[in-house]
Amino acid sequence: MYVALIVVHVLVCFAIIGIVLLQAGKGADIGSAFGGAGSQAVFGSMGTPTVLGKITTAVALVFTLTSFSLAILGGSRGGSVVREPAPASAPAPAPGAPATPAQPR
Repeated sequence: MYVALIVVHVLVCFAIIGIVLLQAGKGADIGSAFGGAGSQAVFGSMGTPTVLGKITTAVALVFTLTSFSLAILGGSRGGSVVREPAPASAPAPAPGAPATPAQPR
């Protein structure tokens, strides 16, 4: 399931990149960049949604769902990266025993 979800996620990534690159930006007209007659369209209403806009929304929703699913499944797969047990430390001195100072040589 995890591998299938990764494959779907990668395909959706490529799809969203391709769909976004196919769309024309709001300021695609060079005249609107310099205050031409069509410059009101840059800041105006969105108008009716296009087919590419609807497809982009659907692909973005699938991308979000696969991202959350992979995060949840990946969190349960997490573990320690340490392969060997930690070395045993030296035992601490007994609480009642007096500490002997080191003798200078």
